[in-house]
Amino acid sequence: MSLTRLPSLPREFYDRDPRRVCRDLLGKLLVRRQGKQCLAARVVEVEAYLTGDPAAHSYVGRTARNDALFGPPGHAYVYFIYGNHWCFNVSCMPDGIAGGILFRAAEPIEGVAAMSAARGVTLRSPRDLRLLTSGPGRLAEAFGITGPRDNNKDLTSPKSDLWLADDDAPRPKVAITARIGITKAAERPLRYIVRGNPFVSGKKIVP
Repeated sequence: MSLTRLPSLPREFYDRDPRRVCRDLLGKLLVRRQGKQCLAARVVEVEAYLTGDPAAHSYVGRTARNDALFGPPGHAYVYFIYGNHWCFNVSCMPDGIAGGILFRAAEPIEGVAAMSAARGVTLRSPRDLRLLTSGPGRLAEAFGITGPRDNNKDLTSPKSDLWLADDDAPRPKVAITARIGITKAAERPLRYIVRGNPFVSGKKIVP
């Protein structure tokens, strides 16, 4: 089956505690339809951000910027960071309750040439594939994910050009670590990774 024909994960999938959703997102496919072209990568690293979490953007209450986190589950929350990178998240929990998941890394499956062009990266060896989608900024750039284009997009809608899908791949082995790249509540074990996957961000790969 063409990856563009894979249905999106249903809203009920996201209508849960982000920690449970994180586990189940690992191994799923992130898919972007660009005209007749398809980009796809297998999710290998995500981070949970909970209700009342000091590190979450929702901690300050509902604002115009973080509104997607408080809305229906299964919507994209995309924000700009360090004046340089977009970061892609998905809302969880029932409508009105904030919860979200940051996508930190994925393993490219289809559309590598387009991802490489979007990133401005020349692939000289298979090892260079890691430069495309390992890290939240890289991942968003490779998929052309931006705030103006994708913030608050319904990832469960069949009309969406960006969604998460299940291709029935075997469930991966999961490791849980402290979150990285933040200062508040960084010690909380809310980073979920596919154990041993080389596309996981950061210097240390959990074997």
